[in-house]
Amino acid sequence: MNAERKYLVLLAPIISEKSTMVQQQSNQFVFKVARDSTKLEIKSAVEKLFAVQVLSVQTCNYLGKEKRMGRHVGHRSSWKKAYVRLAEGSSIDYGVA
Repeated sequence: MNAERKYLVLLAPIISEKSTMVQQQSNQFVFKVARDSTKLEIKSAVEKLFAVQVLSVQTCNYLGKEKRMGRHVGHRSSWKKAYVRLAEGSSIDYGVA
């Protein structure tokens, strides 16, 4: 993978009730990732950026919804989410206060 590509694959961590529950139960972390990224790119980006060992990656594609504001029609953009399972003893600190 290109050295610059690892910074373009991971867009943002997803912090919600579900992602916190998954993190506590099965040591999985949830990220919003680039739509064209592959599981291998996501795995290597997380390993290089956070210095952890990744066991598996699961991805979900979400299609953007059509939204209306009166008679005007808009469309939300489509996006991709990745569940990254880390090895036992590994953890990621987002630095959120």
